[in-house]
Amino acid sequence: MNFHEVRFPAPLSMGSSGGPERRTEIVALRNGAEERNTPWRHSRRRYDAGLGVRSLDDLAEVIAFFEARRGQLYGFRWKDWADFKSCAPSARPAATDQRIGTGDGVTRAFPLAKSYGADADAYARPIRKPVAGSVSVAVAGETLVAEAFTLDPASGLVTLAEAPTEGVFVTAGFEFDVPVRFDTDRIAVSVTGFAAGEIPSVPVIEVRV
Repeated sequence: MNFHEVRFPAPLSMGSSGGPERRTEIVALRNGAEERNTPWRHSRRRYDAGLGVRSLDDLAEVIAFFEARRGQLYGFRWKDWADFKSCAPSARPAATDQRIGTGDGVTRAFPLAKSYGADADAYARPIRKPVAGSVSVAVAGETLVAEAFTLDPASGLVTLAEAPTEGVFVTAGFEFDVPVRFDTDRIAVSVTGFAAGEIPSVPVIEVRV
């Protein structure tokens, strides 16, 4: 996949709007009941980067980033300020935040994930773009030293130096980005209109990686 491991300017994404999107197919039955299903296992996020643009310098920075990605051609990292940690936004990530696997005495590689909800209704979201240096890992509640695991920041795969024993939980804490691309090959803006308060639309959409 065409993807650049660079982040959209975080101060500009802070002012953006957006969030998760689901696709639900609903069939109305003759008796008035409904059947609901979804072809998507995972949600997909959309954002508008234009809402974070406050000055001509901001606009120039967005255009430069857009050109470097060749429009829709290359994906990039995006910081979703409403959801970028393994914990609550106001908390600091801890190695026991999210369960990412259970030891079997053999497996050493575990993909990062974040759970939403609880018990049987919980949704596990794959985390493919963790922030390097933010990830901590624990086995059976004991935080591992940095030398005891490696992280692939391009895929979110954690590999332990030793396979955890059977039945023990592997957990992790982290910050992460969303893999996205521009959802347009054109940015149209009038400098006169921008000075008068007109905000350009710069749609961004999550990609599967």
